[in-house]
Amino acid sequence: MTGLYDEAFVERLRQGALGLAGQWGLGPGTDVQLLTLSENATFLARDPARPAPVILRVHRPDYHTRAEIESELAWIGALRAEGTVDTPEVLELAGGGQIAAFQDGAQTRHVVGFAFMEGAEPDADARLVPGFEMLGAISARLHGQARRWHPPAGFTRKTWNWDTAFGPAPLWGDWRAALGLDPAGQAVLDRLSATLRSRLAAYGAGPDRFGLVHADLRLANLLVSGDRLGVIDFDDCGFSWFAYDFAAAISFLETEDYIPDLQAAWLRGYRSVAPFGAEHEAMLPTFILFRRLLLTAWIASHAETETAAWAGLDAFTQGTVALARAYLAEQPA
Repeated sequence: MTGLYDEAFVERLRQGALGLAGQWGLGPGTDVQLLTLSENATFLARDPARPAPVILRVHRPDYHTRAEIESELAWIGALRAEGTVDTPEVLELAGGGQIAAFQDGAQTRHVVGFAFMEGAEPDADARLVPGFEMLGAISARLHGQARRWHPPAGFTRKTWNWDTAFGPAPLWGDWRAALGLDPAGQAVLDRLSATLRSRLAAYGAGPDRFGLVHADLRLANLLVSGDRLGVIDFDDCGFSWFAYDFAAAISFLETEDYIPDLQAAWLRGYRSVAPFGAEHEAMLPTFILFRRLLLTAWIASHAETETAAWAGLDAFTQGTVALARAYLAEQPA
């Protein structure tokens, strides 16, 4: 493992999480082991005296502020209170509050505990279609709650728009650093970026189309157990276009031939709960390419993660270029 999450760093995080385990009532015999590495490091904490493990999320340095984490947890609490979505409970600390911390050198690492949720990530194949109809309905309920909800004072989350994704200070890094990107590919992606900017500006960001969204409803953040579809990991929730949630849902699947079927299923599910007009549907290809270019930048800046390796690194970049060429060829001048 190279980059930020090298083995020594991950072990420091594991030890830090282990040292905090008692704050969630976990006993001295608790075992803490790495579960996943993506934006954050997530650990599974097992106390032999408890019937279920606890999930401990150690936040990536210099990404979210404490206020942003508190805001994420406030939205999760509101969603659970209203029964909007099946998502794990945020666990309270023995001394009160929901965010623990430990020092890693000069930096403070924030840690959040979540109840364990049974289930498995859906398989990435055409059998996803029925689940995407459920996901569409869940997305509509999330967006409806976000429109109605009055966030607490101080609520702050990142905004996902063209400027924050591809502007001078991109949240996930510069797509021009994409692995294996050659001059011809860069020229294609330059055209794509300019086209996205123009299309998104024309579409606008009115309250009927832009608001608080999950922003990362990809398969890795879904848990299937029987007929239940659970949603986890609100770490990237923020302000963006509601239609962006579909694009995020097909992350890393964009080249699959069953994507039109997933889109049709998602729309059926969404429209069973709330309207989703033709104007918004017509923008879905644009949001798919927006997300794909954003992921291309993320992989370049997070190349050490399991997610980046699984996505294909250089091969993912070449796939992005191919998708961009096809998208640009289909768009009117």
